[in-house]
Amino acid sequence: MMNIQHTEWNGFERLDFSFQGHDALLILPQEPRADKKWLFKTEYFGAFPAFELAMLQRGYHLAYVQNATRWATKEDTDLQAAFCRFLTDHFGLAQRCMPVGMSCGGAEAVCLAGRYPDLVGAMYLDAPVLNYLSCPCAVSTGSRDEAVYEEFVRATGLTVQSLVNFREHPIDLVDRFLDKKIPVLLICGDKDTGVPFSENGSILEQKYKAAGAPIVTFLKKDCGHHPHGLDDLGPMIDFASKYYG
Repeated sequence: MMNIQHTEWNGFERLDFSFQGHDALLILPQEPRADKKWLFKTEYFGAFPAFELAMLQRGYHLAYVQNATRWATKEDTDLQAAFCRFLTDHFGLAQRCMPVGMSCGGAEAVCLAGRYPDLVGAMYLDAPVLNYLSCPCAVSTGSRDEAVYEEFVRATGLTVQSLVNFREHPIDLVDRFLDKKIPVLLICGDKDTGVPFSENGSILEQKYKAAGAPIVTFLKKDCGHHPHGLDDLGPMIDFASKYYG
């Protein structure tokens, strides 16, 4: 029998449990939707939660499972897919989730959609890491954070040299779900030097527009990597309502 710890998070009931040896949690809305649609925070649970809180108030569930790394390895993507199926089987949540991917969480979300498109109904991506040569390697600027780069190498076994011919950057996986036309909400800062829009989110936007797939982009003026989200949550909620239900 699964051991579940019941606590509270921002006024909502929180269930903590272990899934395949990883810490996991599920936040319950006070008045759940009949279809039990849900958000999947793919990384950095608790960071910039305004959108998640607004969606909980509208009856959506919110879930998270601790990844082994934050760099969207196949092992972590497989774990996330198994977690999605578990939540459907055990808690009756909808088969298709809406990943909320911020920064490296954006890489996690895109890789989940690329490898398991049938589990994703729509995505909210915020300053997503989609090109490892851009982040963490900073090839175009030459100003990489060595500690973050070394963390990436340890997590993936990839180096800047091996990445030149690597064909599973998150942006490479977009082609695997473009035909599904999974809707994307993309929010980025135009002054983000850590995850430059031109090398990451912009490439995703171009692919989507060329394929005629639904994407809504907000490029925030004079904004860096943080803060994530929009001051006015209205357009974000409208996107979720229109494209995820």
